[in-house]
Amino acid sequence: MLNISHNSVSHRIRLEDYGSFRQTSLSRAHLMMTRWLLAVMGIAIIFLLLPWTQNIQSKGKVTTLRPEQRPQIIPSPIDARIERWYVREGQAVKKGDTIVFISEIKADYLDPELVPRTEQQVAAKEGAVVSYQDKVNALQDQIANMEAQLRLKRQQLQQKIDQVQFKIGADRADLAQAVIQDSIAKVQYQRAQSLFERGIDSRAKVEEKQAKLQETRNKVIASENKLNSSQAELRITQTELNAIQAEYSEKIAKARSDIASTLSQKFDTEADVNKLRIQSSNYARRAGFYYITAPQDCYITKTVTPGIGETIKEGDGIVSIMPKDYELAVELYVEPMDFPLVNVDTSAGKKPEVRFIFDGWPAFVFSGWPGQSFGTYVGEIAAIDNEISSNGKYRILVAYKPGTKPWPKELRVGSGSQGIVLLNNVPLWYEIWRQLNGFPPDYYASDEQEEALKQKTPVQLIK
Repeated sequence: MLNISHNSVSHRIRLEDYGSFRQTSLSRAHLMMTRWLLAVMGIAIIFLLLPWTQNIQSKGKVTTLRPEQRPQIIPSPIDARIERWYVREGQAVKKGDTIVFISEIKADYLDPELVPRTEQQVAAKEGAVVSYQDKVNALQDQIANMEAQLRLKRQQLQQKIDQVQFKIGADRADLAQAVIQDSIAKVQYQRAQSLFERGIDSRAKVEEKQAKLQETRNKVIASENKLNSSQAELRITQTELNAIQAEYSEKIAKARSDIASTLSQKFDTEADVNKLRIQSSNYARRAGFYYITAPQDCYITKTVTPGIGETIKEGDGIVSIMPKDYELAVELYVEPMDFPLVNVDTSAGKKPEVRFIFDGWPAFVFSGWPGQSFGTYVGEIAAIDNEISSNGKYRILVAYKPGTKPWPKELRVGSGSQGIVLLNNVPLWYEIWRQLNGFPPDYYASDEQEEALKQKTPVQLIK
C-alpha cells in the first residue's frame, strides 16, 4: 500500500482499467499552470530589462515664439467716440491700413482750427521775444552812451579842477606878494613916523606912508579872499564831479536793472514759446490719432467696442488682431522638481527633445518608447522662465526643431497640446523603482562633458 517494498507489482497492474482509480487519479492541469507561470515570469523579466526613455509630461497650448507675433488688442490712444469702421472681423489688413475713425469728445480739443491757432500764438510769442531782445539792445546802447557822457563830463570837470588849481597857485603867489608889500609899507610907515617925531619928515609924508600901508593891507585881504574863493571853487568842482559820477552810476545801474528785467521777461516768453510749440506738436500728433491703423500685417479677429457713436476712454480696447506672419511655439508648464532637468544652453549639455500631440491631430503614443510612437511632432526648448508662475510651475517655450516633421499648417494660436520632454534612457525596472519612490529623473549630461572630466587632473577639478 505504501509502495515501499523493493518487489513492486505496480508495473503489472493497469490502474486505468479500474473505475475507482480513474476517479481518484491526479489531473495534469498543475503542470500547465506551472509552465504558464514560468513563461509569464520570463516575459516579465525580459520586459523589465527593456530600455525606457524617461520623460516629463505636461499640458500646454500653442502660442508664438516672439511677443510681437501674439494676438493683441489695439487700445484707444485718447478719449473719443467711434465714428466709422473700415474693416470687418476676419479681414486681412496690411500695415498702415485704416481700421476705425474716432473723434474728439473733450472740450479742450473740439476746435477744428486748434493747431493753426496754437501756431499763431507761437508766432506772437516769438515776436515778443524779438521785441524784448531789441529792448535789451537799446538799453545796452543807452548804457554805452551814458558811459561815454560820463567820461566826457569827468574830463571837463577834471580840466576845470586843473584850471582852478592853477588859479589857486596864482592867488597864493599874489597873496605872498601882498604880504611882502604890506610888511614893507609897515616898515616905511614906522620909519616915517619915527622921523616925524624927531622933526625930520613932515606929517604929509607920514600920512602918505600910512595910506600906503592901508592899501597894502587891503591888497592882502583881497588876495586872501581871492585865494579862498578859488579854493571854494575847487571844492565845488570836485563836489560836482562826484555828483556827476553818482548820477550817471545810478542811471547806468537802472538801465542794467531794466536789462535784467527784460531778459527775465524774454526767458519767460521763450519758455512760453517752447510750451506752445510742445502743445502745437501734441495737438498735431493727437489729430493723427483719429485714424486707428494696423501696426503690422494682421487679421481682424474681434471688435471689442463695435457700436457707432460709442464713447471709449483712453487705453480701452477697440479691436483685437492676430499677426499674419508668426512662428509657432508651445507653452508648457513643468513642476519645480523637474525644472533643473530642462535646459536651453547647449554648452551645459544636449537640449532635451520634446514630442507633441496637438488637439485635432490623432496620434498613437508610447511615452517611454518614442521611436514606436506615430502622429507626434518634434520640438526643442527655446526659452525658459526663471520665475515661477502663479500656478506654482515654471513656464517653458518649445519651438519647432529644424530638420524634423513640419508642424501642421492649420495649427492656430490657442490650440491645446500635450508635451512630452524626453530625457535619459534607463531600464524599465529602474523607471518603475524611481516612480514608486518619487525620485526625479536622471540628470542629462553630454558625452563631451564626461570626456572633459576624464581628462582633468584632481587639482584642476578642485579649481
